[in-house]
Amino acid sequence: MTLTITKIAENLAAGRCSSRELVDDVLARIKTHAVLNAFITLDEEAARRHAEAADRARRAGGAGILAGVPIAHKDIFCTAGVKTTCASRMLADFVPPYDATVVRKMKAAGCIMVGKTNMDEFAMGSSNETSHFGPVRNPWDRDRVPGGSSGGSAAAVAGRLVPAATGTDTGGSIRQPAALCGITGLKPSYGRVSRYGLVAFASSLDQAGPMAQTAEDCAHLLAAMAGFDEHDATSLDVPVPDYAAQLGGDLKGLRIGVVAEHFADGVEPKVAEALREALREYERQGARLVDVSLPNSAHAVPCYYVLAPAEASSNLARYDGVRYGFRAPEYQDIEDMYKKTRSQGFGPEVKRRIMVGTYALSAGYYDAYYVKALRLRRLIADDFARAFERCDILAGPVSPSTAFPLGAKNTDPVSMYLNDIFTIPINLAGLPALSLPAGFAGGLPVGLQLVGRYLDEARLLNAAHRFQQATDWHTRVPAGF
Repeated sequence: MTLTITKIAENLAAGRCSSRELVDDVLARIKTHAVLNAFITLDEEAARRHAEAADRARRAGGAGILAGVPIAHKDIFCTAGVKTTCASRMLADFVPPYDATVVRKMKAAGCIMVGKTNMDEFAMGSSNETSHFGPVRNPWDRDRVPGGSSGGSAAAVAGRLVPAATGTDTGGSIRQPAALCGITGLKPSYGRVSRYGLVAFASSLDQAGPMAQTAEDCAHLLAAMAGFDEHDATSLDVPVPDYAAQLGGDLKGLRIGVVAEHFADGVEPKVAEALREALREYERQGARLVDVSLPNSAHAVPCYYVLAPAEASSNLARYDGVRYGFRAPEYQDIEDMYKKTRSQGFGPEVKRRIMVGTYALSAGYYDAYYVKALRLRRLIADDFARAFERCDILAGPVSPSTAFPLGAKNTDPVSMYLNDIFTIPINLAGLPALSLPAGFAGGLPVGLQLVGRYLDEARLLNAAHRFQQATDWHTRVPAGF
């Protein structure tokens, strides 16, 4: 399954293959490479049934580009009749009665869901090691992490198990695993894609987006999943552009802001060199590099790790063993049931963030921590606004390093959190950003991050597409896949 969505659509339209054959191939590849642990649940029978329906629809005429294309959903999206676990013991047996809006829209576009991908528990993690179902392994080196929290989706696409997958991004959870696995991942502007049916981590930061081999594929996927949703008060009632139709535009005169703070100490030298070479490619295509500064970005990590845990502590209060989900098997009274259910149902990282968030929101500390973090969030957003007065997009690293070994940072939460130092500011500002393959360092993928103005996903996708037309980093496949 090394074909892009665009090529798959061409083959389906020409009758060179059927959707049923594609689904059978995908399911076989997932089982062959089960060592990656990229999937929690497969929905084989339904996938084959929907594929046959897609083949019939295509023969009848009028099928869109995504019709019959097999994809995977991160296991944080509610899927009617199919387990949605959030990679947690708390929801290990939860079967939703409805589809998330993203799932529903992808179905309407003709996509075939083959299964649900592994992830960090409740999307809390940067390495996909906090999952109740075990860690995901990076296809480029199975002893290394794929990144998180959308690590299962990234590994599945990088290993060519599926041509595309959905992810969610709260502080970098699409872009960071996309970078570490060598694929393209897009975090849209906050509000561009509905969050209805997406199990909440931090509601003011969470955003769903596509993960695929190319920017062109992401353009098709974003067009299908974006748009206003009456079920989500934060979704925007604005037109959704035809992103694919806007690809291929000239880059001459494009002003690319190079963030000084993002190329300072802390970025591995080989990673920085790969990114500088990527920027030279943009210059060869006529873009102009502009030095910009985001002075408050250094404070983004502590700001985020007050705000996100605070929202998480509120969102996760619903998991108490009363209504749905895991309940402790033995308890003395209702208070004991609450305590045992939550202590047994949540993993260490989730409990850590609940405790931090509850502390930040408690009487006496709300003003000292939470309110100050909100003010700092405003300053970070203002930095981006000033930077965009001088440039059209921003460019820099996604992660300070390539994929690190499994277990290397499990005993040092702060070190783990710093993996998202370059991605978190974008979520705090609500801006769109993507990661695209830009080279290798020590045999492992390096991702270039492009950041755009609010709702300017089309410009980002075009810039990434033009880069991919001139390079072949996105076509590289891990050995054995």
